[in-house]
Amino acid sequence: MTKEELKQKVCDAIDKRAEDIMSFGTSVFDEPELGYKETKTSAKVQEAMDKLGIPYTTGWAITGVKGRLKGKNSKRTVAVMGELDSIVCRRHPSADPITGAAHCCGHFIQISDMLGVAMALKDAGAMDYLGGDVVFFAVPSEECIEIEYRKKLMDEGKIHFFGGKQEIILQGGFDDIDAAMEMHAYSTDDPEGNIILNGGMSGFITKLIEYHGKAAHAAGQPHLGINALNACMLGIMGVNALRETFQEKDHVRFHPIITSGGDLVNVVPDLVRMESYVRAASADAMKFYNDRINRALRAGADAIGATCEIKDMPGYLPMEQDKALGKICEANADAIFGKDHVDTNPPFNAGSTDVGDICNLMPCIHPHVGCVHGALHSAEFELFQKQAAYIKTTKVMAMTVIDLLYDNAAGLEDILKDYKPRMTKEQYLAYMDSLRS
Repeated sequence: MTKEELKQKVCDAIDKRAEDIMSFGTSVFDEPELGYKETKTSAKVQEAMDKLGIPYTTGWAITGVKGRLKGKNSKRTVAVMGELDSIVCRRHPSADPITGAAHCCGHFIQISDMLGVAMALKDAGAMDYLGGDVVFFAVPSEECIEIEYRKKLMDEGKIHFFGGKQEIILQGGFDDIDAAMEMHAYSTDDPEGNIILNGGMSGFITKLIEYHGKAAHAAGQPHLGINALNACMLGIMGVNALRETFQEKDHVRFHPIITSGGDLVNVVPDLVRMESYVRAASADAMKFYNDRINRALRAGADAIGATCEIKDMPGYLPMEQDKALGKICEANADAIFGKDHVDTNPPFNAGSTDVGDICNLMPCIHPHVGCVHGALHSAEFELFQKQAAYIKTTKVMAMTVIDLLYDNAAGLEDILKDYKPRMTKEQYLAYMDSLRS
């Protein structure tokens, strides 16, 4: 069977599985779970792999699932990834009434597309024609949220990193993988949906910040207290005073939330807790601006005699996708979406993903698929282009896998012969740990 014939056979299998792919996405959407807590979603993935007869292992970063389809030869391995977690968006119409979790990040589409590729390759008997294996990696905790909760898991020795892919790198889950891919939903006005390739994204350093003051009666004896909330606000104002020095090329973002701002209205707050990231377009810029932001935050405490404790921890690395792998994906996107709906030169995205970490270790792509209305992570997020989200994108990824592994993995071999990772696994782990304070 020729490569093009195999692609067509797999695409036909995706069409036949359309209802299964969409139904799985709806099931995940209806039961959103937060990072490192995705037990129901993990169980759904395991059940789906059981039905497909795909062997898998569990326990990757607590809830992750790693399935594998073996090719005619196992010369190389490509991973198709999907994320298990959601975010907190209490105003979203589908938010969990207890946890506030909602899938307005689009991960329910990701995990469904990953399984859609698995269904199609299995149904079409495609692995008999491929010279490598395909790993289907359901990964937890891409959204770096609930930092205090995850710091507790870290202190208990249950995790070493906040991000699921980072944790799996440490566990060795990517040691046997040569290239990886994952899609992500995105907002669009294109009624037919579109796909965005080659985009860059920021990295970030994670921060837990505490201001310590002195409690006193807020009305009767405020002169005996030291107001930690005032220290916090001064620290934020100090960072705001720095913003004119943030260069546009560095795409710097600092966006804190106060998780504890005091206990009682008639007591001078003596403890204020804050979470934030310092994002930037490069690893050097992350460190550069983080030092200056820390100085401003501490100055807020110094101004009124409070103290400031800052705990810096590794976030995610900036994402730079592999251009050679991107060109293969582009040809398939042109065929499925049509050239008018494929953007290969998008503006820089100052958001972040732990796919950026994978991109430093192996060839990796992370196309964004325009298929939703409303901003990501907002109450207005709504999937409107199901064909683009579930069917077209699944076809593009499956066809790209075939391009890489057909003819004894010749496509992937061509990429790897000129590829040099930015970091080894050992260098990566050492660098990430160097970000801790």
